Amino acid sequence: MLWQGESVRKVTGGRRRPAAMKRRAEIGLAPADTHIGAERRRIVRTFGGNQKIRALRAEMVSVTNPANGETKKVRIENVLENGANPNYVRRNLLTKGAIVRTEIGKARITSRPGQDGVINAVLLA
Repeated sequence: MLWQGESVRKVTGGRRRPAAMKRRAEIGLAPADTHIGAERRRIVRTFGGNQKIRALRAEMVSVTNPANGETKKVRIENVLENGANPNYVRRNLLTKGAIVRTEIGKARITSRPGQDGVINAVLLA
């Protein structure tokens, strides 16, 4: 959980004296850490009473073929690469930009599973 308010220090290194304390609304939530498994989603209340759907586990991905614009729903086999964090590959975590192996080939995830609750990807040549 992160505090998402201003830093106590200025850019110059001097101390800033905040007028108010930390507020509950400024604290972030734990990451979803979406990984491969039987479908599991959670609805989370966000700032302003809105909702986000978090994909906690997923086994299917909607893959679009850029050559012909066709989209298919296919099974995820495993995670091959993840630029966000190399450890995510070992843990099979699904994040935006991760490259996954599917039934029809390699695909790059374009959606944000922990924010949107869906997994969309583009087929790589």
